[in-house]
Amino acid sequence: MKKKEGETWRRGDKKAVLPTSRISESPHPSFYPSKRLGQNFLTDQRIIQRIVEALEPRPDETIVEIGPGRGALTTPLLARAGALVAIEFDRNLIPLLTEKFTSEHFRLVQSDALVTDICDVIRPAIRTRIVANLPYNVATAILQRLIEQRNCVTEMVLMLQKEVVERITAAPGSAERGYLSVFVQAYCETEKLFDVAPSSFRPAPKIWSSVLRLIMRPRIAADVKDDKLLWQIVSAGFAQRRKTIFNNLRSAPSPLQEAVKSHGGASIVLCLAKVDLQRRAETLTLEEWARISQVME
Repeated sequence: MKKKEGETWRRGDKKAVLPTSRISESPHPSFYPSKRLGQNFLTDQRIIQRIVEALEPRPDETIVEIGPGRGALTTPLLARAGALVAIEFDRNLIPLLTEKFTSEHFRLVQSDALVTDICDVIRPAIRTRIVANLPYNVATAILQRLIEQRNCVTEMVLMLQKEVVERITAAPGSAERGYLSVFVQAYCETEKLFDVAPSSFRPAPKIWSSVLRLIMRPRIAADVKDDKLLWQIVSAGFAQRRKTIFNNLRSAPSPLQEAVKSHGGASIVLCLAKVDLQRRAETLTLEEWARISQVME
């Protein structure tokens, strides 16, 4: 079977999704970290073991690894998982990974996680768990994309910038709480596992990382009919953090502002939702955001 450009095939593969949103580096083999792609390769064997133990791959499941790099985490994952699909964006690393991993239970997909259809690349499996050391510069965008594919993703063990993990797990009232906190907690149970020092990587980044476990909820943890409306409201609420929820809703972008006006204005909407007009967005619980959305549905 003829290979498509940018794909590496193994026996039993069906197809891989090609990247369309970003451009990788030149296809010349190079195993050095790319500053442009935000690459920091994990080399600390103790941390690698802790991540594998946190995931606990099973011989009856398919695991997806995003960003295998030079394969430091791939080796112990493949030893324990029934099948492993590795999604690598940097085409420079493809020759190294192809040569290093030859098992028929391993599939290498040269693709962009921002556009990859996870449910497609894991076939014939219908459910998967994900492990990843996400590059700092696109981590939140990839995270949101993965959550959107929760119909086939059940759990994720991710390494992210420590500050990002603090925002994701921030409780109502915390200064770190923002749109990302509300969004992730609505769809996932969150658990920070441990911190990772810069010295665990090559090259060493200037910041600490943290490993986070996300377990997908069977349904959104909010009693709403329109998810899209909910996230428009939350986004508007956090638009200017120093302003109250009342002022942010009153100056929300169109068409949300028109929807607010059609329901009597921001003060009426918040009163019906039983939310104090002087509250700020970071103090609201998911239930309170849902009540605002309910008023406008």
